[in-house]
Formats: sequence, structure tokens, C-alpha cells
Amino acid sequence: MILNSWMLFNGVSLFFSHTLAQQRWRTKILTGKKGLSSSLTKKETQTRKRMERMQGDGEVDHLERPTPLTDKEKVMIQDSWAKVYQSCDDAGVAILVRLFVNFPSSKQYFRDFKHIEEPEELERSAQLRQHARRVMNAINTLVENLDNSDKVASVLKLLGRAHALRHKVDPVYFKILNGVILEVLGEAFSEVVTPEVAAAWTKLLATVCCGITSIYEEVGWFNGS
Repeated sequence: MILNSWMLFNGVSLFFSHTLAQQRWRTKILTGKKGLSSSLTKKETQTRKRMERMQGDGEVDHLERPTPLTDKEKVMIQDSWAKVYQSCDDAGVAILVRLFVNFPSSKQYFRDFKHIEEPEELERSAQLRQHARRVMNAINTLVENLDNSDKVASVLKLLGRAHALRHKVDPVYFKILNGVILEVLGEAFSEVVTPEVAAAWTKLLATVCCGITSIYEEVGWFNGS
């Protein structure tokens, strides 16, 4: 579930400056462990097929809401996010490109680039970059307000209602996106996203997924209305 190194594309970096440190960051976040050209493992292929089958069959995977974040977990999330948000645009693009490449059915909700197959074209898409910024800003709002449960609930309500009623996005894609976010953060920011920090992020994203799923339930998504 990984992207090819853009360092080879036309011999230049499209969106990063030419410093060695930034080139290494770009390769790391977009290449990952194996590269897009490598075949998926059997387990990865099965996971991808299962997730997309869930979407096709309308299967609902109700997650048990995790326990509230501890103060320590909140600090770990906010400290690591501060590092990630320094590269907001590029991290967001990497997350969405990886999502669309490995779960192409997720592109069906995006008129402007749903027919684009090549990762290079996806990365160049102005519309994709705009949506990536919106995703990152939404996460940033949640992270900034970890101690404000009312604000978090308000953000999740807006996201849930918009995606259920206006965009008609199957909620399974929030779970898929969570997995992609964790992959990219863990690979590109391994110096700050340690296993302990990743566990805190897993809890946060599970909480987000549960909150949005609850909004879907409120608007009658699972009743077919």
C-alpha cells in the first residue's frame, strides 16, 4: 500500500525544495516500505478486498468506543502533530494519494479526479491538494481541542452530516482512511510517532470513527433513509 519515489519523476521534486533533508523526507513519506511497484502481500490484498467488499455489501462494522484519552496520550498526540503539521500540505497529499491508489473505489466521491489512475497525476491535481488541506485542517482542529469535548463533538457532527447527507460517502471509508493516516505518520515521522505515540493516535482515530458513525446512525444512514 505504498507510493513510488517521486525523486525519479523528471529528475526533480515537484513540490519540495532541493535540500537533501527535504528530498529524504519526500522519498520517505511517498515511498514507504515497499514502493507502489511492489506487489501487495497476501494479507494486504485480503484486507483491501475485505474492506471494499464491506463497502459494496453495505456491511457495517460497529466499533466499540475506546476509553477516553489520558492526559499523557493527549500530549503525545499534540507534540507529534506539531511536527507533522509543519509539512501539512505534503503529508496530506501523501495520505490521499496512498488512499486513492490502494483503495481506488474511494475516488468515486471525487468528480474532479475519480478517473485519474497514475499517482503522479493524482499528486499534481489541484483539487486533490485542496481536499488534502481540508483533511489536515480538520485533524488539526481536533488535535488542538482534545480538552474541549464540545468542540470535538461539533466538528464530528459537521463532518458526519456533510459526508452522509451531502456527499453520500460510505462510512467504511473513514476506517480505511484511519489506517492510511497511521501508516503515513508511522513511516514518514517515525522519529516522533513511536509505537507508544502510534497507540495514542490509534485511540484518537478510533474515537473519531465512532463519533462519525454515530452521526450516520442519527441521520438514518443504516436504515436506508
